[in-house]
Amino acid sequence: MATSLVLTFMGRDRPGLGNAISEAIAAAGGSWRESRVARLADKFAGIVLVNVPEPNVAALSTALRGLDDAGLRITVELSHAAPVETGNKILELNLVARDRPELVRDVTHALNQLGANIEAFSSDIETAPFTGETMFRATARIRVAEAVTPEEVQLTLEQLPDEIIVDFTTDTG
Repeated sequence: MATSLVLTFMGRDRPGLGNAISEAIAAAGGSWRESRVARLADKFAGIVLVNVPEPNVAALSTALRGLDDAGLRITVELSHAAPVETGNKILELNLVARDRPELVRDVTHALNQLGANIEAFSSDIETAPFTGETMFRATARIRVAEAVTPEEVQLTLEQLPDEIIVDFTTDTG
């Protein structure tokens, strides 16, 4: 029987860190299922869902703890299958706005007021080509109640300061 584990990790970026994690998982007979991994500044960080045979969980945990010597901090958490949510829909949002310190707080607060659950969020800063202004770009995957319309989400976010532009697509998930 397979056990699901969620691994989180972070360390100073260098070649081979992802391979070190995947080698430990493979050596334990595990399978790398899903992940979100990124390099931010000089750090390599991520979250990985792993399935591993139940008898090999302790050995995998020990092997991953051994990567601390390589400067990679890893946590291992037992995971359970997420319940199937009904009566909800998924929205994929693309946001663009002038960058400012409170922007992410304001966006997440507005989404929270709508009862949205943020399932994924990715952001970046870039320089606008003609003005040189610092622009904030983000993509978000949110789960909302069926009664919440995409237009309601868009209107709520576009009422925030700094002229946020919101584009979205609906998924059936």
